[in-house]
This record gives sequence, C-alpha cells and structure tokens, in this order.
Amino acid sequence: MPVTVVRFNLVDPGASPESLSRRYRAAVEMAAYADDRGVTMIQTEEHHGAENGWLPSPLVFAGALLGTTRRLAVTVSALIAPLYDPLRLAEDLAVLDLTSAGRIMAVAGIGYRQEEYAMLGRPWERRGRLQDEALETLLTAWTGEPFTYEGRTVRVTPRPYTRPHPLLLVGGSSRAAARRAARLALPFFPSAHLPELEAYYHACREEFGTEGWCMMPPARTPLLHIAEDPDRAWALYGEHLLHEARTYASWQSGGGIRSAVRSHADTVEGLRREGVHRILTPDACVDLAGSEDGAGSLVLHPLCGGMPVDEGWRSLHLFGEKVLPRLQG
Repeated sequence: MPVTVVRFNLVDPGASPESLSRRYRAAVEMAAYADDRGVTMIQTEEHHGAENGWLPSPLVFAGALLGTTRRLAVTVSALIAPLYDPLRLAEDLAVLDLTSAGRIMAVAGIGYRQEEYAMLGRPWERRGRLQDEALETLLTAWTGEPFTYEGRTVRVTPRPYTRPHPLLLVGGSSRAAARRAARLALPFFPSAHLPELEAYYHACREEFGTEGWCMMPPARTPLLHIAEDPDRAWALYGEHLLHEARTYASWQSGGGIRSAVRSHADTVEGLRREGVHRILTPDACVDLAGSEDGAGSLVLHPLCGGMPVDEGWRSLHLFGEKVLPRLQG
C-alpha cells in the first residue's frame, strides 16, 4: 500500500477572517477524519506575506492537528529554519514531539523568497550560514545539556520524546543542502526527483564518515482531488487548482530551484493535460496507486487553492470511503 498523505496549506484568495476561520477549523476536522480512516500523514508547509493567505505558522497548525489525531504523522515540509530563533524552535519542536509521542516530522529548508527574509528581518545573503546555525543549535539543544550559544551558556528543556531527537530532515535541491545533511548526519529530502543529488549526498556521507538516508520523491508526484465526475469538477473548480499552481510557480522562477509539484501551466486546460494536479474518480485513484506514478505515495489536496470547504469534504469522503478501504484490503 502506498503512503497516503493529506496536504493542507490553507490558501484562500480573497477570504474574510470568518471564512478563513471556517477553512482552518475544517482542516483540523478533516485531519481527525483522515486519522480514523488510516491515512499515513498530514503534510503542511510555510510561506509568509502571501496575498492568498498561504499558511505562515506551520508549527502552531501542526499542534492543532496533532491534538485532534492519534496515529498519523504530521510533517512540516518545508520548515524555513533560518527564519526562526533556533532556541525557540528547539523548544517548540520538542513540545510537539512530547505531546504527540513522536508523530512530528520537520523538513528544514532554506527557502527561496527574499521577501520572506526581509519581512522577518533576516539577512538573505547569510541564509546558508543561518541554516547551519539553526540545525547545529537544534541538534545540540535536544541533548538537554548546557552549551554555549552566542557567547552565553544556555540549556533547552524539556528533552524531546524521540531519541536522540525528533525526526528532522534537510530539504533542498542544491549540492550545498545535500552536503549540509551529510555533514550533520541528517536524512536528506530532495525537493524533486534528483538521483544525482542523492548520489552526491551519499558521497559526502562517506567523506564525513556519517550515517544517513535519503527520502527521494518519485519522478512524478501528482496532487489529487477525488470526484465522481472529473469533467464537472474541472469545470467548477479548476480555477482553484490553477491559482495555487501559478502562485507556486511564480515563486520558483529562477535560481535553479526544483520542485516535485511545480507546474508550468497557465490555463485550466493546460493544467489538466500536464498532470501535476489531477482530478480522479475513486476507481482511477485506486488504479493510480498501482501504477508507477502512484506506487510511492498518494497526495490528496482537498482544499487546494481556496477550494470550497464542502467540495473538499466530498473529495476526502470519497478518498476515505471508496479508495482507502480497497488499498488497505
């Protein structure tokens, strides 16, 4: 059975505080439903200052998800580590790890939007060093022992539930990210299917004498919506998928950034042909799970791009009632 993922980023262009509150509360309720049906994990993410409200506070949201679920994992992918105070980040992740008994996972990325660094007063030109400092501080802080930080002696308590520390991966699409993960003996999560980067990571591990592993995304990672009538769903809701796809692509226009879910489409018809976003019947989703494209994971994105909450629930119910039982069986 493939890994099953429900993705939330709470995008909602033009939302009022009231409608956005309904969306957030629906996502938490959807997580509880997904947990009851045996979904493997919830994935959430982080961006700042986006006009469409893209989730800026993934750790707070992760806490709400973990509090309403019992089994599934919650993954923050990616957590933009240089934007955080490392000591507070160590505390927050330790508390999430304790409250969930080890169900929190973070993929630490460096980010790719200069405006996010400017908004939070972090120097873009030092982002690599900030990432090193953040990761090194987390690993030291989670030992629970006193250590020197910025010239003073500090101690982070309590220690996390997971030993030696919560599951922390280094994400990215650069050789610098792969080398950083290898040096720190952390798992590496390439942002796209990049076998050459995986090979470089393992070569660096041999150089540093460290242990580690790579979580490689498949060559294609379609984002799914489930509907009994895909033609009707594309006609009614395709613009929501296109909005999110175009927003995400606009942030990755240069600098060699790679992503497993980046779209190049600029129309709904083009998006449908491309296959990054797919609206499938339950039968087609089961077929996808048995194909090369879906053998690794199925990623359901029920509230994509401001999708109406009721339609998001319809998609999730179809996934939970007409797809998952067949995969589990």
